[in-house]
Amino acid sequence: MSLNLPKKAPKVRSAGRVLYEVSVSYTGSLNTVRQREPVITFFTNLRKTVDAVTGELAINNWPVKVNYTAVYRGIRERGFYACDYDLRGMRVFRIRIVPRVLNPVLPQLGIDENPAP
Repeated sequence: MSLNLPKKAPKVRSAGRVLYEVSVSYTGSLNTVRQREPVITFFTNLRKTVDAVTGELAINNWPVKVNYTAVYRGIRERGFYACDYDLRGMRVFRIRIVPRVLNPVLPQLGIDENPAP
């Protein structure tokens, strides 16, 4: 008795590992008084990324505008999530979360095809 089950397709490894880049860049007129470089941090899990950002905002007494659903939807629709923070009408900093692919499986390395026959 043989069953005609569909054959499983071989699993193809995904295009590398996704890391979430969190950058905090200081903007606005307050940056001219105290210039600061952007701070960039990487996380391997989106949930841990959002938890770390919300924790730091809460510890430093900023309103927590970031939540998992908003970040997930922003990344899915636009490819990034950004949130601005202001103080009395002046922008202070921007949080931006962007997925980055680490070690793609078959990188092209920028080498073009050989035009010779």
